[in-house]
Amino acid sequence: MRSLTALTSLLLLTLFSGLAAAGFLDQDFSKITLKTTHVRGNIYMLEGVGGFAGGNIGVSAGKDGILLVDDQLSPMSAKINTALADINTGKLRFILNTHWHGDHTGNNAHFSEHATIISHANVRKRLMAEQNNFFGKSPASPKEAWPLITFEHAVNIHFNGDDIQLMHYPHGHTDGDAVVYFPNSKVAHLGDHFFNGVFPFVDIDTGGNAFSLTRNIKKIIETLPADTLIIPGHGELSDMAGLKAYYTMLKATTQYVQLQAAEGESLEDIQFGGLPSDWTDWGGGFINAEHWIKIIYRSLPQKH
Repeated sequence: MRSLTALTSLLLLTLFSGLAAAGFLDQDFSKITLKTTHVRGNIYMLEGVGGFAGGNIGVSAGKDGILLVDDQLSPMSAKINTALADINTGKLRFILNTHWHGDHTGNNAHFSEHATIISHANVRKRLMAEQNNFFGKSPASPKEAWPLITFEHAVNIHFNGDDIQLMHYPHGHTDGDAVVYFPNSKVAHLGDHFFNGVFPFVDIDTGGNAFSLTRNIKKIIETLPADTLIIPGHGELSDMAGLKAYYTMLKATTQYVQLQAAEGESLEDIQFGGLPSDWTDWGGGFINAEHWIKIIYRSLPQKH
């Protein structure tokens, strides 16, 4: 089972804690490198190594220049520039945000001088105002970080000879999630709809829901070709088999908690009993079984 490292787990937890944000940004970013993986065709993935750089970046690099899917934390800007120059010397033209969290939008302000940022409408709304979720407060982002183009359901970007599809899947990880699909290469970037090999974080306080996430993943699987390669928000590059294993976990664990609650079990009772042993290995990320049970329980109707 693939899992996030202990360091990444700790840093992810710190990331989502507004009270500890300053300490998180004080980590030694000089020790973090970016691993570049050629996914397929003209699509690449940038992944932080040696610390927590933020979510995985997708890159379309070709004759029209460069398009990014997400842009990690703000201290990573110079290293992102270096990694992109090694891939393609063209100009950065577009940034697609999969959702609003700072580990995916942290360099919006830095890159917006040269690139147009596109996102679901709710991403712009949340970046424009202070957000308060389970882990604390996140201040509003500067105006330079706000997406200039927003959409409600879907939008196509015709770039590098591809008809890139940006599609909204409501109330999954947040209320502004988008999945990016590159048809020519058969590569999809799922943002934080997909934590590869571990229980996901679902931001219920900003519109996420574990049951909607599960339904969304089912729809995504039904939509994508069988040979699609998958860039997750966090974790290693995956494929449809990995995404299907993730869906199996989501379906089984959400149904289990829902059944326990329907039988009158309290959150504490369900957490004490734990999840079936089939899912023990999925607790290797910063969301362990106890946290995941709470997320599912809070996602139930009238359980907020």
